[in-house]
Amino acid sequence: MTEPSPFPPPRRDLCGAMHVHRRLLNESMTYRARRAQIENRALQFESGRLSSARTDVITIPVVVHVVYNGAAENIGDQQIMSQLDVLNQDFRAANPDVSKVPDVWTSLVADTRLEFALATKDPLGNPTDGIVRVETAQSGFDTDDGVKASATGGSDPWPTDQYLNMWVCQLTGGLLGYAQFPGGPPQTDGVVVLHSAFGTTGTATPPFNGGRTATHEIGHWLDLFHIWGDDDGACSNDDRVADTPNQADANTGAPKFPHVTCNNGPNGDMFMNYMDYVDDAAMFMFTLGQRERIDACLEGARSSFVVASLQPSAAQPAAPAQPAKQPVPAGGVTHNGDVERLLHDSERLTREVLEDIHNMLGLVGHRPGG
Repeated sequence: MTEPSPFPPPRRDLCGAMHVHRRLLNESMTYRARRAQIENRALQFESGRLSSARTDVITIPVVVHVVYNGAAENIGDQQIMSQLDVLNQDFRAANPDVSKVPDVWTSLVADTRLEFALATKDPLGNPTDGIVRVETAQSGFDTDDGVKASATGGSDPWPTDQYLNMWVCQLTGGLLGYAQFPGGPPQTDGVVVLHSAFGTTGTATPPFNGGRTATHEIGHWLDLFHIWGDDDGACSNDDRVADTPNQADANTGAPKFPHVTCNNGPNGDMFMNYMDYVDDAAMFMFTLGQRERIDACLEGARSSFVVASLQPSAAQPAAPAQPAKQPVPAGGVTHNGDVERLLHDSERLTREVLEDIHNMLGLVGHRPGG
């Protein structure tokens, strides 16, 4: 007989990404400076002052840290691969359920030109399957990042500028997952997902057994906010993306179209967006504006992944991606030109961030005990 879980059932409305974001904003001047630079760059992309140099699909190397206290949490390789399959469909707009997008928004469906694959080389250059398994004495983890360090019962990250680190574990408090936005501390960078909301097989449990929790959290890792702007229904904030309608609050379950809030009729909320809180079976799109924000992130704070993708790869695709719904633009600059521009932009961004940090530290550097 299976023992009842001591933890409450997971709820999509307990994604912890904004909790982590606000904590870091309160704790770290460095994080605040980096976030200001990242937002400035996103605004330049949105206004058209900057545009993406990338024309090709890039593959992000992934390391999955399976941190388990019991046998059920030690998920199998098949469950992990099922999650990679979902990501490679969702981020290429090749998911079968994209056909459910209402007609008024089909022209906004975006292929982000991103794929994900388990790493084939570890940080020392040795062959790997991209999966790390760690048994822990901890019965569960929360948003304090304990799962991300061996010293606190978790698993230490691989270099976070080279790999997307994903931790799969038991989460407490009903959490489905959480992510760290770009600009945060490298030692805690990555995505955490509840084991029973990861992939489509094994321990994955309805209504979160479609692999969309990881899609949602990686959206945060790529600098996407919740679609309603986390303003608790005030209609005063949004997700900083122009083509996603402002909505009053998170949607949950499986809403019926249209669902009108914040005077956003006649079409209402874009609740089928991956950055809302609906059930896995009810979310199935990113927008062109979200792709633009992702591009700003990938050519700024996360440019190391784009540069690496244009050089010998540390990963192989988990499975061939289905044809994208939207064509990737032809032509453009050469790979060498892409690398040169991206390196230049990355170095410039780093200089700007360091200057901001230096200026901030200069304001406090002469205080007693400072």
